[in-house]
Amino acid sequence: MKCALRVCAIFWLATVALGQTSTPAKPKKSPAATEAEVQALRDEMAAERAEFQEQITQLRDELHRKDQALDQAQSAATTAAGKADAAQAQTTQQQETVATLKTDVSDLRTGMANTVVSLQETQKTINDSPTAIHFKGITITPGGFLAAEFVRRSRALGADINTPFNSVPMPGSSQTQLSEFYGSGRQSRISMLAEGHVKDAKLSGYVEADFLSAGVTSNNNQSNSYTLRQRQAWGQVALGNGFTFTGGQMWSLVTETKNGVDNRSEALPMTIDPQYTVGFSWARQYGLRVSKNLGNKFWLALAVENSEATVTTHGNGTNYLLGSSGNGGGLYNSATTNCTTTLLNNNPLTPVTTCAFAAPYSFNPSPDVVAKLAFEPGFGHYEIFGVYSRFRDRVFPCGDEILTLTCPGASSPGPSVLGAYNSSRDGFGLGANARWSVMNKHLDIGVHGFGGNGEGRYGSAGLPDTTVRANGSLRLLRGYQGLGTLEWHGPKIDVYFNGGVEYVSRGFELNSNFNSTSYNAYVGYGAGGPSTLGGGFNNSGCFSETIPGSGGFIPGSLSKCTADTRFVAEGTAGFWFKVYDGSKDKINFGRIQWGPQLSYVNRQAWSGAGGEPHGLDTMVFTSFRYYLP
Repeated sequence: MKCALRVCAIFWLATVALGQTSTPAKPKKSPAATEAEVQALRDEMAAERAEFQEQITQLRDELHRKDQALDQAQSAATTAAGKADAAQAQTTQQQETVATLKTDVSDLRTGMANTVVSLQETQKTINDSPTAIHFKGITITPGGFLAAEFVRRSRALGADINTPFNSVPMPGSSQTQLSEFYGSGRQSRISMLAEGHVKDAKLSGYVEADFLSAGVTSNNNQSNSYTLRQRQAWGQVALGNGFTFTGGQMWSLVTETKNGVDNRSEALPMTIDPQYTVGFSWARQYGLRVSKNLGNKFWLALAVENSEATVTTHGNGTNYLLGSSGNGGGLYNSATTNCTTTLLNNNPLTPVTTCAFAAPYSFNPSPDVVAKLAFEPGFGHYEIFGVYSRFRDRVFPCGDEILTLTCPGASSPGPSVLGAYNSSRDGFGLGANARWSVMNKHLDIGVHGFGGNGEGRYGSAGLPDTTVRANGSLRLLRGYQGLGTLEWHGPKIDVYFNGGVEYVSRGFELNSNFNSTSYNAYVGYGAGGPSTLGGGFNNSGCFSETIPGSGGFIPGSLSKCTADTRFVAEGTAGFWFKVYDGSKDKINFGRIQWGPQLSYVNRQAWSGAGGEPHGLDTMVFTSFRYYLP
C-alpha cells in the first residue's frame, strides 16, 4: 500500500511539474519555494522513478516467466491429455481384446472337450477297426494284403496257386510223373469300402480286386505281369427299418455268412488256395439282392444272380446248340484251344471240327434265383437256402443225319435244320449251413450241405450242371456238395481242418443213330453199360502214357480215356501264425502272418469199359502276408 501511495504522489508531482513547464497558465498565488527544495523533490522523484522502473522490469520478467511456465504447463497438459486419450483408447481396445480372448478361451475349452471326446472315439475306432479316411461326407476304409506264396504239387497241373480240382490227371498221364513248383504274388489283394449316412439310411460301396486272371500278354517268363481281376464291386443301401438292397458283383447268396446275410461276413475257408476247398459252395457274380432283418434273430433274403451252364457230354452229333465261345467285341474271351477234326460216321465228306473253348458262354434264358433264411436263436448260426436255375438249348432233330438218310419232311438226304426247336429245363437245389462258436469263441465248428439238379457249378470242384441227350435236349445232372470245418482261433495262431466232397451223377443213354456195338453207342456223361454194348465209355487208355505233342509244352492226350468225374474229395489242414498283430497296439500298423497248408485230393472217375480210374495229388502251400490295418 505504501508503494502504491508513493507512486500516486510521484505521478501527481510529475503532472504538476510538467504542467508548469510545458503548459502556460495563468499564474496562481502559492507559497514560495526555494530552489533547494525543488531540486530535492526532483531527485526524490527520479529515485522513485528509477525504483518504479526497476519494479516494472521485475514485474515484466516475472510475467514472462509465468507466461513461459503457463505455456509449459499447457503443453504438458496437452501432452498428458493426449496420453490419457491414447491410454483410454488402449484400455478400451484391451478390454475388447480381453473379452474376445475370454470368448476364444471359452470356445477353445469347448473345442478341447469335443476334441478329447473325438480323440477318445478315434482311439477306440483305431483300436477296434481299420484306419479310415474321411472325405466329404463318406468314410473310406482301404484294405487288402500283400502276399508271397508258393505251391508244390506231386502231380503237375500247369496251374498257379489256385487248383483246378476237376483236372487232376489220370494215372496214365505224363503229368503224373512230374511234380511242379510255382511261386506267386498274384493273390495280393486290394479293397476299398466307402460308407455314408443319409437320414435313416446307410450307403455303402465296396470294391475288391486281385491278380488271379490271365491276359494275352500274361506269362511267367520275364515280367510276370498279370491283369487285375475284379472280385467284388457292389453298392448297398441299408434302411433303418431292416431292409437292405445290394447290387453289383458280390458273393452269391449261396455262400454261407457268419452274421445274418450281411455282405463281407462270408464264412470263407481259411485256406491259402484261392479255389478254397472241395465241398465249399460259392460263386462271385453279378446279382441284385434284397434282405430283411427281423429283430436280429431272423433274416430273409432274395437274390437274382447271373446264370451260366457248365456242360460235359460225349458221343453226341451236331444236333444241339447251347452257347458259344465269347465274342471278343462284346468283351468276352473268344479264345479256343485244342481243336481236333474227326469224320462223322467215318465219312471223309463230313469232317467235324471240335474245339475246347477257353471260356465258353451259355445262352442263358434267365437269371438264377436264390432265396435264403438265416437265423441265430442265441447259440450258433443256421441257414437254409434254395436255388432255381433255368437251362435252354436249340435242338436240331435232323442235324446228325448221315448222308444216306433223309430227315422226315426233307427233300434230300443229309443233315438239315428242318424242325429245329428250343428245349428248356428247370434246375433246383437245396442247401443248409450250420456254424457254432464254442470255448469262448476259440473253436468254430461248421457243417455245410447242398444238392440238386443242375447246380454243379456252385461247388469249388467245378463239376458239370448238365449233359446232352441223344436227341439234343439237355439232361440235368444231380449233384451233392458237403463240407465240414474245424477252426481253432488263438491270440497268435489259427489252426484249421477241412474235409469236403463233391459228387455228380451219371446221365447217359444209347444213341440209336450209331452202331450199338461201337463205343459211340452211348451219349451223355459217365456212361457205363454191359459188355455186350461195349461196357460204356472207354476208359481203357486212362492208364497208358502217350507221346506228347510237338514243341515240348503239350502233354500227350490220353487216348480212349473218357474218365468223367464221379466225385472229388479233399482233406486240408493248415495254420496261420501271426508274426505281428497291430490290432493289439494303440496305433495299428497292420498284421504280418505266415502259414502252411497241406492238401490231399482224390478225383474218382465213373467206371466204363476198361476200368474205373482215379487221380491223386498232394499239395503243399505256404504264404507270407502283410495285411493293411
